[in-house]
Amino acid sequence: MAAQIWYENDGDLSVLEGKKVAIIGYGSQGHAHALNLRDSGVDVVVGLRPTSKSVEHAKEQGLEVKSVPEAAAEADIIMILAPDQYQRTIWANDIEPNIKPGAAVAFAHGFNIHYGYIKAPEDVNVIMCAPKGPGHIVRRQFTEGSGVPDLACVAQDATGDAWDIAMSYCWGVGGARSGIIKATFAEETEEDLFGEQAVLCGGLVELVKAGFETLVDAGYPPELAYFECYHEMKMIVDLMYESGIHFMNYSISNTAEYGEYYAGPKVINEESREAMKLILKRIQNGEFAKEFVADCENDHKWLIEHREAIDNHLIETTGAKIRGMFSWIKSDEQ
Repeated sequence: MAAQIWYENDGDLSVLEGKKVAIIGYGSQGHAHALNLRDSGVDVVVGLRPTSKSVEHAKEQGLEVKSVPEAAAEADIIMILAPDQYQRTIWANDIEPNIKPGAAVAFAHGFNIHYGYIKAPEDVNVIMCAPKGPGHIVRRQFTEGSGVPDLACVAQDATGDAWDIAMSYCWGVGGARSGIIKATFAEETEEDLFGEQAVLCGGLVELVKAGFETLVDAGYPPELAYFECYHEMKMIVDLMYESGIHFMNYSISNTAEYGEYYAGPKVINEESREAMKLILKRIQNGEFAKEFVADCENDHKWLIEHREAIDNHLIETTGAKIRGMFSWIKSDEQ
C-alpha cells in the first residue's frame, strides 16, 4: 500500500504559534532544524552542555542557548538530536525530570523509542520529524526555497493533536515543500537501519572492496582498480539519482548494460537476498540494537577495531593518493 504524502497546503504552521521548541544538540541535524524553524518564525531555544563547543557557534547564528535541563523545562516541544547512543542518558538525566505534562518529545530517528531505551510518560506526546537527508542539505535546500522530504510519525498522542504538531514541525523545517510522508516509528527505524546496513553503507562498501580486491589479487594495479570500482561509482549513482535506472542504462554503453544484466544477478544472488532477510530479521527482533548498545557500553571496542581496519585498507590508502589528483575535490586529506 502506498504511503500517504502531505504538502504545504496540508499543513498549518500556526499550530506552533505560542509554543517553544527546544533543539537538543547542534550538530548536522540540530543546526538545520534550529535555523529552519527560527526562519519560519518559530520560537526556538538550543539545549547544550555548557562546555559544548557548539554553544558559541549557535549564539553566533543568533539563537538562544541554554543548558539541556533549562531548555527542556520551558519547552513545549523537545527535539532530541543527539546521537542515538547518548539519547537515553540525556533523557534520563536532563529531560525526563523537567518535561512538562502535555509537551511533546520529538526525534529524527526512532531507535530509542522503538527499542524501548526511552519510555516517555503517558501525558507526553511522542512524535518524529525525520528529514531524508543530511543536515547541511536540509539547511541548504531550505535557504534556496526548496526542502528535503520528511517522514512524520506519532508513537503516542497524549493531547489529541500530536499529528497536527508533527505536521506543523515538518512544515517549519521545510519538509512540506517537497513532501511529508506518513510513517510509524517501527517503519522508520527498521527501514532506515536496513537500508544503511544492507545497501547504503554495509552493502555498498563491501561491494566496492570486493571488486577492488578481486582486481588487485588478479594482478591489476590498485590505482586502476580504484578508478574502476570506486571512483566511477559516483557517476553511476548520480545518473540513477537524477532520472532512474533506465536513464543510467540509456547513458552507458550497450556493453556495460549487457554486462549489468548478466553479472549483476551473479553478484547479488539468492544467497545475498537471504543474507538481507537475516539482517532485516535481526533489526526487527531487536538483536542488532542490543549488540550496538552493548558495544557502546564497551567503549565502542568492536566499532573502533573495524573503523581502524577500513582506514588502513589498501583501497583507502590508494584512494587518498588518487584523490590528490583532483583539484575539484575538497577533503580533510588535503
